[in-house]
Amino acid sequence: MTNLWEEYAKTKAANIREELILKYTYLVKYVAGRLYASYGNNVEFDDLVSYGIFGLIDAIDKYDAARGVKFETYAQLRIRGSIIDQLREIDWLPRSVRQKSKELEKAYNELENKLGRPATDEEMADSFCLSVENFQKKIQNVATYSIVSLDDLLEQKREVIIYEEDKHSDTPESVVENKEMGEILTDTISALPEKEKKVVSLYYYNELTYKEIGKLLNISESRVSQLHTKAIIRLKNKLSLAFE
Repeated sequence: MTNLWEEYAKTKAANIREELILKYTYLVKYVAGRLYASYGNNVEFDDLVSYGIFGLIDAIDKYDAARGVKFETYAQLRIRGSIIDQLREIDWLPRSVRQKSKELEKAYNELENKLGRPATDEEMADSFCLSVENFQKKIQNVATYSIVSLDDLLEQKREVIIYEEDKHSDTPESVVENKEMGEILTDTISALPEKEKKVVSLYYYNELTYKEIGKLLNISESRVSQLHTKAIIRLKNKLSLAFE
């Protein structure tokens, strides 16, 4: 495979490019599968795969093995970014869902600023004059949009940069900026309530599915989704302030 990359870097031959695309198509299906599990019934799996293929092609064209980063790592970032970009472009979620999500983000932000700590479900439910059960349903209704909106934020701020082909990426200023952004994310995750922190860690770092996380924590998939969504809302609020 190394020789194949070397040959493509020299020639940019279409037949080698096609071979690389076929070789790594499984990465597109893997990333699309994880996103599909989060997005529920709002989008077709095959559509996510088709959006991701563009990211794979982009990754193949721009990959530089000399950087010392594994292609699989770099490609997954490009594939995910390509899918998120396309979903944003087609405006695939109802406006009402976006409004409800922003309403929740604002409510969490205001209450947690007042309390000086993460708000509980009971406290949030009281702020909306809802039962805890109905508040959790409200959370569930915006789960998909919250995940995508956090992806948007991270992509726009380039909060975790594993590989950057920009010619200025190795300047002292960019190195310091990237390190600071990584530290902000780490600190923000550390401040999450324990259960939410576990879900974030298992989902993003251990790459487990909701079903696998549910079995591990002995909770339902819907509960995992709720915890994930709440974590994302809190993260988005904190990161938005940190990046201002």
